[in-house]
This record gives sequence, structure tokens and C-alpha cells, in this order.
Amino acid sequence: MKVLIVGGGAREHALAWKLRRDDPSLELIAAPGNPGIAELARCEPIAATDIAALARLAHQERVDVTVVGPEGPLDAGLVDHFRAQALPVFGPTRSAARIETSKSWAKSLMARAGVPTATARFFSDTAAAKAAARQLGAPVVIKATGLAAGKGVVVALTLAEADDAIEMMLDRRAFGDAGAELLVEEFMTGEELSIFALTDGTHVVPMIAAQDHKRVGEGETGPNTGGMGAYAPVSVATQATADLALDRVFLPTLAAMRADGCPFTGLLYAGLMMTPTGPKVVEFNCRFGDPETEAILPLLDSSLLEPMRAIAAGDSLAGAPALAWKNAAAVTTVVAAGGYPGTVKSGDAITLPAPRDGVTVFHAGTTRDASGALVTLGGRVLAVTAVAETLADAQRASAGYAADVQFAGRQFRRDIGWRDLQRASSASRA
Repeated sequence: MKVLIVGGGAREHALAWKLRRDDPSLELIAAPGNPGIAELARCEPIAATDIAALARLAHQERVDVTVVGPEGPLDAGLVDHFRAQALPVFGPTRSAARIETSKSWAKSLMARAGVPTATARFFSDTAAAKAAARQLGAPVVIKATGLAAGKGVVVALTLAEADDAIEMMLDRRAFGDAGAELLVEEFMTGEELSIFALTDGTHVVPMIAAQDHKRVGEGETGPNTGGMGAYAPVSVATQATADLALDRVFLPTLAAMRADGCPFTGLLYAGLMMTPTGPKVVEFNCRFGDPETEAILPLLDSSLLEPMRAIAAGDSLAGAPALAWKNAAAVTTVVAAGGYPGTVKSGDAITLPAPRDGVTVFHAGTTRDASGALVTLGGRVLAVTAVAETLADAQRASAGYAADVQFAGRQFRRDIGWRDLQRASSASRA
């Protein structure tokens, strides 16, 4: 079998890593890929949004399945283009991808489907947005409605912070067209979970929950990022939580999308806030999340390739077996460039420690210079995942390896998984 992976980040590296383990004989191609993926696949220098070139490659190589990693190509209509040419592809159409790419459309869909979520209003006028923030009161959430690489969300603890976020998006256009409209949203309290589900548009095969760490600093301090790390499993994600997510979030959402004429196939990601009144949707993503993918897939014992192939071929997941998981914990620590999530410098030489048992390094923002040396290329540089019997051991191994990665200005958090470790500590003292 031949598989094309579209994208070049740590998520795509983790997908390549898992698919290679599912079938060692698999022929993998990645576009554009990265130096880490190049150890597993043949990389072609085609941008993830160059849809015509990707389709030509899929035809020339007689690719059996194309797996789309990032949201950009989905928003650009890659799946629509591939399906029109009878090329099997894993991912949603452009209209279905709106569940991530248009927060206003997603909110409207959730209202029609009766899916629990925070109260929100949408604005393109600065004064009106500020007035709405005052009606809700601080803390309040300000979100760009379009794609902003995971950085278009500001949790404003004061109205002054809310005003600045509104001006940043609407007046200073920090996120370009993605922030031409924003939402002013009710602040929800609770713990956040990321739950992935493979779906054929009707049936759902859920994956275990992970927890992302969005803030740049330890103890959830500093600005939001695309994610500084993740861990799985999460103790608050009980079977009852999974059942609620299926019955109140995934199935109604998929039914509403079918009714709207835009059935969703691929990987649907629900970010849930575990509020005192039950789980509520923070946001949906139309693809595997990053860095949660790097924590979840190393724990997956059963095949990911088989359900992905079935979905890409248009087959039903009815009767598909539940996924099997390791009885272990995984922690992913993101090693980022200095200055992230703001302005960062590229081209700094990277020195990686020797391989360690239970630790896998996924490349996020790396490239090779003219001499072939590994150098930085972007804000999130590496995702270091450790799998161990306990969360504490996985955290130590992941943070320990990250500490030994060397490049100028590198930064990382040592406290990924801190909430569950705090719960375990409290339980042991009780």
C-alpha cells in the first residue's frame, strides 16, 4: 500500500511514525515533509496547499490513500479536488471543514444541533465588540473567527485586556482576514479536554482524551500558543465523560452536518470544557490536533491505518471494533524557539541527545541547511514524547530529554500533565 501524507509538522511526523508501525511494508510519501519524516518516508517539495501538484503526485504515484494533516489544505478544498478525480483521501470537504475554519458557522451549527457551548456574539465593529465584552464582564474570551494557527484566542482577565485583544484583531489586523470578524464569548470554568473521533460521517470510533497546554509558561501563565505540550490519558476523562461526548457532541453535530448537506468524514476533534454543569464545546477542529496527536498515537495499540483507509474509500465504520490502547501514559513536551509565540529566529543549529528508550522525537519546525545540518525553522521546533508506566515517569523522561536538546534560545515547559500529577499527589496524602 502507498500512502501520501500532506503536511510537514510534528503531527504529520507522528502520523507517519504510527502508519509505519501499523504496516512496516507501507510505502510512505510526504509533501512537503520534514527532516524527521524523511527518516520514514520519501519527501516531495510540494507545499501542503498546492492542491493541483499534490493531485498530480497522487496520480503519478498511484497513491492508495492521501492523509491530510493541517487545516489549510482542507480549507482550500483539497478533499473536494481529490474526490472529483476519484483519489481516495482522508479528511473533510471544504464545506465540512467550516466547523473549524468559521467559528460563526460552527456556533450556528451547534445551536441548531443542541450541542452545549459557551454563549457568544460576533462582531466586526470595535465599539460594539467592546460593549459586548462589558455586558459579559471579565474574564471574557476574544476569538478570531478564522484560522490563526492556534493563536487567535485571548482569555482576557480584565476589560482592558479585552479591549486590547479586540483592537489587535479588528483594528491592527494581527491575524489578517482571520481576525476581520471576532467573537466575544462567555468565559467557561473547568478543565479542558481534547477528544478525537474517527468518523465516516455517521458512525464514530472515538480515541482517548488528551489535555493540551496552551500557555507558554509553566502553571498556565503567559500568552496562548499553538500548544506547548500534551498528555494522555487524562484522569477526568472517564467512560461517563466519553459517553456524554458521543451522545451530546459528536453524534448530534454529525447529524446536523448531514442535514446541512456537508457530511463530515475524517478526524473530528472536539475541545471540551468540563464545566460544573457538564461538558461544553470550546471549539471543533477538522483534523488531528497538534500536539495532542504526538501524545495519543504512541499509546494506540491497534491499527490507525485500517479505519483511515476505510473512511478514505467511502466505506462505513458500522461495526468497526473499538481501538485498543496501551496501559501506559504519554507526555509530549514541545521545545520551542526563543520568543515564541511572538517573533522567532530561524536557522539556529540543533543538537539532539542520543536516542533513549521510551522517548520519540517528532520534528515540528526543522529543516536542513546547505551543509545538511539540522536547524530551526519556526516557533515550535520539536515535540518530545515519552511513554512510561506512570504519568510521573513519562513527564520526567520527556522533560529530561527536552532539557538536553540544544539550540539558541530554546524554551519548554517542565510541567506538562501537572493537573493529573497534582490530583495523584492529593489522593496519596488523603
